[in-house]
Amino acid sequence: MAISEKFLWGGSISAAQCEGAWDEGGKSPVQVDYGDAGSTKDRRWIHYINADGTHGKMRQFDHLPKGAKYQLFNDIRYTNHLGIDFYHRYKEDIALFAEMGFTTFNTTISWARIYPHGIEGGINQEGVEFYRNVFLECKKYHIDPIITLYKYDEPVYFEETYGGWTNREMIHQFVEFAKTCFNEYKDLVNKWLTFNEINILLQFSGNQGKQAAFEMLHNQMVAAALAVKAAHEIDQNLSVGCMIAGFCSYPYTCDPKDVLANYKAFQNSFAYCADTMVRGYYPSYAKRIWQENNVELEISDEDQKILFEGKSDFLAFSYYLSSVITTHKDGETIQGAGMPVSIKNPYLSASQWGWQIDATGYEYFLNILNDRYQVPLFDVENGLGAYDQVDEDGHIHDDYRIEYHRKHIKSLMKAREEGVNIFGYTSWAPIDLVSFTTGQMDKRYGFIYVNYNDKGEGDLKRLRKDSFYWYAKAIRSDGKDLD
Repeated sequence: MAISEKFLWGGSISAAQCEGAWDEGGKSPVQVDYGDAGSTKDRRWIHYINADGTHGKMRQFDHLPKGAKYQLFNDIRYTNHLGIDFYHRYKEDIALFAEMGFTTFNTTISWARIYPHGIEGGINQEGVEFYRNVFLECKKYHIDPIITLYKYDEPVYFEETYGGWTNREMIHQFVEFAKTCFNEYKDLVNKWLTFNEINILLQFSGNQGKQAAFEMLHNQMVAAALAVKAAHEIDQNLSVGCMIAGFCSYPYTCDPKDVLANYKAFQNSFAYCADTMVRGYYPSYAKRIWQENNVELEISDEDQKILFEGKSDFLAFSYYLSSVITTHKDGETIQGAGMPVSIKNPYLSASQWGWQIDATGYEYFLNILNDRYQVPLFDVENGLGAYDQVDEDGHIHDDYRIEYHRKHIKSLMKAREEGVNIFGYTSWAPIDLVSFTTGQMDKRYGFIYVNYNDKGEGDLKRLRKDSFYWYAKAIRSDGKDLD
């Protein structure tokens, strides 16, 4: 398996949030192409037209009402249509990543560029060649990419034709898409992720309810396992991992009930998926989760065989924050945009979007994952969303971002020194992009500033922030020089 012996440093983006060119190059629409921009306190809305001609809106992950169709409206600005125009500017952006010293780079392949209308619609060769050119540009700078196949961006064609992931036909569609990518790019990419933050489905179950959410998740985990098997058959040098959203939490008190509730919260939000995909079978506590959610799953013997034979080669994850779990009524509650409600942790500060910043929790979480799974780990997302200001001289002094990454990378280095088996770190995100949860540009994560805002103003010029130079120094020193 192609797990790097040398620690990999880089950054992570996604096609839907960066590429733009939403209707160019043979690409078909995805759900967020119909999404507006939210705010620091609210998620974005997806827009459609009802059967009676009225304007409707729903949250991301929801499904269209009967008879409704996705629709663009002239008075709404759709932030993903342009993104940051990575589709036309990828050479410039990858050159900037190389200037920081990236040895790896994570992005997604848009399913809607490769199979715009499913297998039945055929391969879009223009899309295939676009990603080949991106990966060749990475190779030019000796950047070893790790590529994600899916980040909530299947063509809307699948919802219209099959009703989405509750239909097992989606398994077949995804595996064929994965095989095409493995075959096309096996000489350029040897490390892959199947589904980005696959457990998010249980948080954003949408208007379909819990039964449908668990069915969709089961089908996705079966599809992921089949993709792992396919990759190994195509080329034994390919490694395929799962990617789980990192929900790290603590009990609010030492009340044993809080401690137990916190552990069950970890099982519910993270381990349910990670245990299944890494160990190859549903954990025993899955029965409790299904009962609590009034869910009945049909899991065939063949599905169980597939899950076991298609275990993930490594465990990738995201980590941004920690939360607090309690069975008590007391305690001030908080909710960041796009995050679940939590009790406020009095020992932590929070971002402008209400996400509690916890670098010590990062070290704790790394040790938990290392001890529990005993497979190579890869941190594919870690970063701070904030408002940035450009001064009169064109500089962006983002000391708050440097401080966030400094503390988290220190925790990462300490965990590595103590034996945690982690082989790479890609920040979210190395360059400003459209926020997943809120659809904003003003929520900035990057070391590279993109001159564009929520109102659609700006020329997309790329500017190096102070954090750009700091991260370059951190990479050159393999995480040792963090001052």
